[in-house]
Amino acid sequence: MRTAFVTNNASRHPGVVAAHLTELGIPADPAEVVTSGQAAARTVASRVPVGAAVLVLGTDALAETVALSGLRPVRTLHQAGPDGVAAVVQGLSPATSMADLAEATIALRGGALWVTGNADATLPSPRGLLPGNGAFVEVLRAVTGLDPLVAGKPDPALHLESVARVQSTRPLVVGDRLDTDVLGAVRGGADSLLVLTGVTDLAALEAAPPGSRPTYVSSDLRGLGEPHPPVVLSGRAASCRAATARWDGAQLTVEGDGDDALRARVALAWAVADD
Repeated sequence: MRTAFVTNNASRHPGVVAAHLTELGIPADPAEVVTSGQAAARTVASRVPVGAAVLVLGTDALAETVALSGLRPVRTLHQAGPDGVAAVVQGLSPATSMADLAEATIALRGGALWVTGNADATLPSPRGLLPGNGAFVEVLRAVTGLDPLVAGKPDPALHLESVARVQSTRPLVVGDRLDTDVLGAVRGGADSLLVLTGVTDLAALEAAPPGSRPTYVSSDLRGLGEPHPPVVLSGRAASCRAATARWDGAQLTVEGDGDDALRARVALAWAVADD
C-alpha cells in the first residue's frame, strides 16, 4: 500500500505538511504530499505563457509554488508592470487584507484568469469552524460576478494527481468532508472512507444525498485497519453483524454499538431517504 497526503490547504509547503504529520506519529515524506496550491499553480501554468505575471492572493508558500511552475508571482498590479497580470491564484492566508482583495478585484475585472486552490467555506480549528478560503472566494465572486476555476478537492485534477503520484490501481480516499473528500472520490471514480473526527457529523452523514455518499464509514482512522462487514437491508431494518437499526416510520433506533451500529444506522437512513 502506498500513501498520498492530499490537502486543500494551499498555505503551506509540502515539507511543512510532511513534518507536521511526522510529529503526529504518521511518517510522511514531502514527495507524498499533494497540495491544492500545487494543483492551482499547474492549472495556471497550463493556460498562460511561461514567465507570465500572476497575482498571488495567499501565503509566501503559495507564491513560491507558483514560481516553481515557471511563472512570476506578484503581490500588486504595480509589480506586474505595464502588461498586467495573466492570472490570479488564490489560497487561504490569515494575512489576507482588504488591500489584497482590492488588487485581485481589479485584476479579475481586467480579464485575468482566476484559479483558486479550494472553495471550502470553513476551516476546522481547535476553537471550532473558522472562515475558509471559500469565504474569501465568495467576496470576490460577489463583487466581480465571476466564477473561479477550482483546482482542489472535489475537482478531479487534484485526485488524479494524487493517484498518479503513488501509481495507485485501487485508490481509497480517506477524509472527513462530504463536499470535498467524498465528492472528489466519486468524481474520480474511487472508493472512499469517511471518518467522523472532523467537519462531517453523524446528522450530515445520514443526510448525504446520492452521489456524495462514502463507500465506507468509520468513527475514526482506526477503521483503516479493521474489516468493514456488509450491511444487510431487510424492509425497515438494517443489520451489520450483531448491530441492528430499525425505522418505525417516525424514528430510527439502533441496537448495538461501535462502528457496526454506525454502518447499520447510516445505511438505513439512506434507504429511508431514497424511498
